[in-house]
Amino acid sequence: MKNKSQIVYSTDPEYLKKLKEEDEELNVEVPGQFILKVRIEKKHRGGKAATIVSGYIGPESGLKALEKALKVKCGVGGSSKDGEIIIQGELADKVVSLLTEMGYKAKRAGG
Repeated sequence: MKNKSQIVYSTDPEYLKKLKEEDEELNVEVPGQFILKVRIEKKHRGGKAATIVSGYIGPESGLKALEKALKVKCGVGGSSKDGEIIIQGELADKVVSLLTEMGYKAKRAGG
């Protein structure tokens, strides 16, 4: 890897784009290197349950991709916010099994 601090000026118009790509390559998330905690939450949701996946460490793009995969496999809606994935409904057991199949370390948290 190049030491970025040695470059004072570059005439390459693609230089900043290349730097960003190098940074993204370094931040690639590896499933199984952290533990995802899955819990069910009903607070602030009008009495409706939501499954929350927390503990994700990695780039925002990886979080969005994981969110989309879980929503598609569960057949429900959801979102991601503040490093957490929110899946509509009480699907904690199903989400834990899906995450385990995908290679992540996942465990049920809460009651």
